[in-house]
Amino acid sequence: MNSAYSFKFEDLLVYQKAMDFAELVDELTKTFPKHELYALSSQYRRASDSIGLNIAEGYPGSDAQFCKHINIAIFSANECVAASTKALRRDYITFDQNEEVRRRLVEITKMLSSLRKKILERNSAN
Repeated sequence: MNSAYSFKFEDLLVYQKAMDFAELVDELTKTFPKHELYALSSQYRRASDSIGLNIAEGYPGSDAQFCKHINIAIFSANECVAASTKALRRDYITFDQNEEVRRRLVEITKMLSSLRKKILERNSAN
């Protein structure tokens, strides 16, 4: 589903991976008990959505503003680690599902940290 209209931040691989990750979380949380609908399920989905949303929101701004949003995206990724651990402890997801979540989050946070480092290095060179 390619749109005729695109935005530059959509070319970022980390953005694409963040968007894919949020869809994984959405699928996982559909199996959570109903009593978690406005609790862990909601928190987990919002945190996972926040990663890609912060990349998009910060991209057109200044380098400092973009770095701020990258940091928020990393914080949201860390929140997803905690949410996934809670889900595992409550037997809402399997060990293997939790491992896949963690694998993807490690990859995303490394990419975000690398992107932030490149921006900061570019600024210190000027």
